[in-house]
Amino acid sequence: MRILMISDVYFPRVNGVSTSIQTLRRSLHEAGHDSVLVAPDYPGASPDPAIHRVAGWAVPRDPEDHLMRPRALRHALERLRPADFDAVHIHTPFLAHRAGVRWARRHGLPAVETYHTLFEGYFHHYFPWLPQAWLALLARRISRRQCDEVDAVIAPSTAMRDKLAEYGVTTPMQVIPTGLPMQDFQGGDGAAFRRRHGIPLDKPLLLYVGRVAHEKNIGFLISALAHLRTTHPDALLLIAGEGPALPALEMQAAAQGLRNQVRFLGYLQRGAPLHDCYCAADAFVFASRTETQGLVLLEAMALGIPVVAQAHLGTADVLKEGQGCLIAPDDPAACARRIAELLDNREKARQLGERGRAYAREWSTARMAQRMLELYGGLGLSRP
Repeated sequence: MRILMISDVYFPRVNGVSTSIQTLRRSLHEAGHDSVLVAPDYPGASPDPAIHRVAGWAVPRDPEDHLMRPRALRHALERLRPADFDAVHIHTPFLAHRAGVRWARRHGLPAVETYHTLFEGYFHHYFPWLPQAWLALLARRISRRQCDEVDAVIAPSTAMRDKLAEYGVTTPMQVIPTGLPMQDFQGGDGAAFRRRHGIPLDKPLLLYVGRVAHEKNIGFLISALAHLRTTHPDALLLIAGEGPALPALEMQAAAQGLRNQVRFLGYLQRGAPLHDCYCAADAFVFASRTETQGLVLLEAMALGIPVVAQAHLGTADVLKEGQGCLIAPDDPAACARRIAELLDNREKARQLGERGRAYAREWSTARMAQRMLELYGGLGLSRP
């Protein structure tokens, strides 16, 4: 089986969608199936014969993203042989969706789409001058229309599937999380990371990894730290990632008197640098209300790091109290108390981390790839 994938985003642009696509392509390849990806070009993108890069321009207000030029995207698809593919898998709802649906229909191929992002929860951060209720309604209408244009919709969580059903989507939907490549999450030297960054070995250390964007609710974590310092005045919060919310978060930390207790690390290369960072932490903390899955939660668990997080939308599927995590209420003071439970009882934290390792294995990419192949097969594909 050979799948054509189309996305408006991919590495070196770092986010959950890029990671999900990379993980799926790798796991399909390991199962004996190939894919070709059409995605934007970026400065510094590594050449890959199975990735067709499309020229574009930086997105206003978010220059990390590149929007493909419609004509260049159309020419890239025209150079492909439809007979080489069994299905089209679309990963984003912008130009990739429109071009992917059109190309699939023209050549008689089934089209599936993974609904990675709950845009209803995002739009108001980027268009704050427009009424939030109007933006939410617009997001729902666009999502419903686009989902009903494909043959199957893949939701990364049950909460996302239920949300799409609320929108009125009638296309068949399946819940298939991205999964975690367990072989990639081994080792990690937390002590070495602390030494490199001048962090004492006994200093209570909290960690957030991910995009530094407004919808990630990182300000909640800074507020929780402000409460935590009443019992753990030396606690330090590390924020590993890049994004448009960085200036606002720096201002918030300074305003709450936490300038020296919140450290922004920027982007860390996946692999050893990021694993060392994970393993340096006493707890991984997370408060996003808009995640469709929350892969970083599973990454932390796979490395044995206990998690304290809110359970909203997709993270509610991942987070099970006591299975590598403590679930925090949507209140900074209450969240701080849950973090303190781990800092005050290191044996409890260690046991929670060990249970998290075992739990993360249930989310392996091999299992999720098999479910994806079954979905493709259900569309009537016959090529071996």
